[in-house]
Amino acid sequence: MSSAADSPVDGPVDGAVDGPVDQAVPLAGVTVDLVVLTIRDDELVVLCVRRGIEPYAGRFALPGGFVRPDETLVTAAARELGDETGLVVAPGSGGPPGDVHLEQLATYGDPGRDPRLRVVSIAYLALAPSLPAPRAGSDAAGVSWLPVTGLLGGRREGLAERTDELAFDHGQILADGVERARAKLEYSPLATAFCPPVFTVGQLRRVYEIVWGTRIDPRNFHRKVTGTPGFLVPAGGSTAGERGRPARLYRKGDAELLHPALLRGSSGAYD
Repeated sequence: MSSAADSPVDGPVDGAVDGPVDQAVPLAGVTVDLVVLTIRDDELVVLCVRRGIEPYAGRFALPGGFVRPDETLVTAAARELGDETGLVVAPGSGGPPGDVHLEQLATYGDPGRDPRLRVVSIAYLALAPSLPAPRAGSDAAGVSWLPVTGLLGGRREGLAERTDELAFDHGQILADGVERARAKLEYSPLATAFCPPVFTVGQLRRVYEIVWGTRIDPRNFHRKVTGTPGFLVPAGGSTAGERGRPARLYRKGDAELLHPALLRGSSGAYD
């Protein structure tokens, strides 16, 4: 679970310490874990590190680490994101760069999820249109972009890992993160986080198809996204689109919620 730090305590971690009111206070740790998603080679991929230390040495895991005493949760998440991807957060900005979407996903704290000590992890979902080649942290044996379809759907050629083979409970965290992304595409402009600042409707439609894993009718999709108030704003100009035809360029509008929503399985939007 923590790819950038080992246990935050030295020595045995299965005992207790005396609290201020003479009560036994069990030792525990707080970590952040990251579900970092992007689209590479027309496929939804997630950043995974191969652990170089125990527990689970040699297994793939989501990047993450223990929260430092002087860090907020989002600062720790942004630091881990920078350590693994090279994205640097400006000091005092309080969050990641503007082209990276970062949101808190969920909290995971079942007993026994980490064999070292009781660990509560706050997971974050990070999305970006294009991320650099990853680099391994200090205690990682390697780092890779792995296809989400293989991890969620079972074994595939060239991929030995599945979500039930990820270290700790990271398979569940990954599944939750992917479902959050898929669900939010229905009612928010989150899909634009996978697009460059200026994009075509065809590029946006391809994001929906990749993340949802389905085919979408181009004409119905164009009509819906351009007719949804505040979703897209014409950027001016055009570029070569599908089949070489000129395609208008757009940028993300100011809408925070899409109305009407783009529902998965809607007969009006899909083949």
